[in-house]
Amino acid sequence: MIIQGPKGTKDVLPSQAYKWHYIEGKIRDLCSINGYYEIRTPVFEHTELFERGVGETTDIVQKEMYTFKDKGGRSITLKPEGTAPAVRAFIENNLFNELQPTKMYYITPCYRYERPQAGRLREFHQFGVEVFGTQSPYVDAEVINVGMMLFQNLGVKNLELRINSVGCPKCRKDYNAKLKAFLDPELQHLCKFCQGRYDTNPLRILDCKEEKCKERLVNVPFMLDNLCDDCRAHFEGLKKGLDIIGLNYIVDPKIVRGLDYYTKTAFEIVSNDIGSQGTVCGGGRYDGLIEMCGGPSTPGVGFGLGLERLLLTIENQGILIPEQESLDVFIAAVGERADDKAMEVLFKLRAASIKAEKDYLGRSLKAQMKYANRINAKTAIVIGDEEIEKDTISIKNMRSGEEVNASLSGISEIIKEIRGWNNGKI
Repeated sequence: MIIQGPKGTKDVLPSQAYKWHYIEGKIRDLCSINGYYEIRTPVFEHTELFERGVGETTDIVQKEMYTFKDKGGRSITLKPEGTAPAVRAFIENNLFNELQPTKMYYITPCYRYERPQAGRLREFHQFGVEVFGTQSPYVDAEVINVGMMLFQNLGVKNLELRINSVGCPKCRKDYNAKLKAFLDPELQHLCKFCQGRYDTNPLRILDCKEEKCKERLVNVPFMLDNLCDDCRAHFEGLKKGLDIIGLNYIVDPKIVRGLDYYTKTAFEIVSNDIGSQGTVCGGGRYDGLIEMCGGPSTPGVGFGLGLERLLLTIENQGILIPEQESLDVFIAAVGERADDKAMEVLFKLRAASIKAEKDYLGRSLKAQMKYANRINAKTAIVIGDEEIEKDTISIKNMRSGEEVNASLSGISEIIKEIRGWNNGKI
């Protein structure tokens, strides 16, 4: 077991890391354009933060959190999502006293103990954005557009944007009474988790994935038909904002999301290319979360998406991610003196920001040139005793086959020639 990764985890190998770099680069560029700044929070937090913030009735808190006691006897949890830690940082660092709104993003590992499946691991990576300090439905539309822009910038197609309103404490109180009246005769047929939510948060029953529960909820009343005037106006403002941006959307009254803190806007971006569980991005508004976690009354809205699921969607749609640039120069050396000189040239090239490598395994010249081809080096330099004596080496363009001579002691000449090839001669 010591040489096997824990179940639900996956190594990102050097040959695959360029895909992550590409996507993360797209994310950072997108967030910069939209005025979001990065926040980095710890991998673990006090367990109470998630119990209070995410919600004690959620599947995450009830079944999926990695929770343990540290050496001081404190209950600690590996973060299962990024919003609650961002809220904690917002409160602890008094960011509410700064100019509002506060717009932030994060790319962070998260941990949930659930059944591993395609694109859903126990250790996964989440990209999320959060906006604190404004109730404007146009900000909800902006947040949704950031998610849609990322997919667009990556070339992802076949997506649906689904939106809903889950109301506020004011209108949800009356709706919960109506919902419980509908659920009461069905309760005995629902799963144990839904039965437990009946008294604590009946709205979450609509999010149950059990087929037997879905069958019993066919004619359930929806929150969308029971909104107060303020929530209804906010939802209309959201739709207006999306129309202005030009985003197509579907109003789906069944969307409630899996976290207790949502109010008003709830949305999902769904793909048909990753199997039955097709949500690739989800989020919404949480106007009471910051106050619930001990901060001042401050509205918030945001989303999260899993990078593994995003990569799976990209793969299933046949989208090619540009491979990392190949090596600029490979230096082949024959003999001990030549190896010393190759080492000297290697680090002078690197100091000039030229990607260079040499042989460290004592291969033959033939094997070194074969290796240079396999790693797709753009240029090869061969150094041997004869070249050292003559202070002249041959620089070979591995793409065109062109060869030129240069002074071995004149490293600036070598650098100039290599840069010339790399800037369009190859």
